[in-house]
Amino acid sequence: MKAAWIVLKKELLDLIRDRRTLVISLLMGPLLGPALMVGLITLMASKEMDRAEKPLELAVVGAEHAPNLVDWLSTMNVEIKPAPADPDAAIRDQDEDVILRITAEFGEEWRKSRPAPIELIHDSTRQDARTPVRRLEGLLQTYDRQMGALRMVARGISPVVGTPMQINRRDLSTPESRAGMLLAFLPYLLILGGFLGGAYLAMDATAGERERQSLEPLLATPASREAIMSGKLLAASVFALLTSLLTLLAFKLCFAFLPASMLGFKIDISTLAIAKMFVLIVPIAVFGSCLVTLLAATAKSMKEAQSYMTLLMLLPMLPTLVLMVSPVKNQLWMAAVPLLSQNQLILKVVRAETISTSEWALALGAGLALAGVVWFIASRLYHREQLAISA
Repeated sequence: MKAAWIVLKKELLDLIRDRRTLVISLLMGPLLGPALMVGLITLMASKEMDRAEKPLELAVVGAEHAPNLVDWLSTMNVEIKPAPADPDAAIRDQDEDVILRITAEFGEEWRKSRPAPIELIHDSTRQDARTPVRRLEGLLQTYDRQMGALRMVARGISPVVGTPMQINRRDLSTPESRAGMLLAFLPYLLILGGFLGGAYLAMDATAGERERQSLEPLLATPASREAIMSGKLLAASVFALLTSLLTLLAFKLCFAFLPASMLGFKIDISTLAIAKMFVLIVPIAVFGSCLVTLLAATAKSMKEAQSYMTLLMLLPMLPTLVLMVSPVKNQLWMAAVPLLSQNQLILKVVRAETISTSEWALALGAGLALAGVVWFIASRLYHREQLAISA
């Protein structure tokens, strides 16, 4: 342990001397992700608020067939404008978000108290058109209910007769759970930071020193190669955890500037939540440092070791992508799957849900056990004589 401690201090001192790399790793990475996420959330929320509050510009085809409907829409913050010559082309070219088409049969069917046909023309794949389409659908449904009730009253029938059920909703969501939906990418950013936060240090401590021919004298010392490797791993893990902690603090700081009025609720990551997420990242940081060290020990050069980074970046992304495509309920066995368990449990922390003792034990135990397996394989590679020989 004494030898490992000496190597740990040596690697951290070498990194501190490289101030440019240190500043980029500790400031740019941890700050850029939170700032980018908060900026995107603010932009999306402000855009949705503007679309929901400003008058809805609506092109209407056949407005003369339903003058009462058109007049009613005009009183509901809707600006009626002439329809384009080719409605379909206007939607395809994104000149219009949604177009209302009222058929010539509308008036006749309306007078006969039969369902009068209207048509909404829009492109469901356009993200920016969803808010106007939802607004128009809501308005038309309101008009439909009001006219239906008036028809029943005119026939001496209570409108309540047409409503056999009264559906009430009781939403049990909390501000924390709603924030969890919004922060679906937070686990990926934290896991990626912990998993690869010490990657540069781990690669440089093995493949880089091998190229600079400074690894051979270190291996020739009386210290065991396991101790030397462990010291390098500890240094990489400490740096990865420091990066993760700065990322968490940056998220807390950035969310403090996000106005609650914009989202309808306040996003506040408590100190206890930060501590819980930091503990969950610990086995991932150790596992990632062990894996990068193993790959660096097999690589013939620093350039080859860096080429593995693309594959390593995909590894933490897999649980997030799988859960986005196929959401599943939390089950106990998931806590025993590294990376997946961190993804699920970090979301539970954000949602202020309780994590059971067994989930904590499985998540931390499985992650550290996997890191131990990778550490053992890497230690065997450190005993190869070719490791000290520069290619």
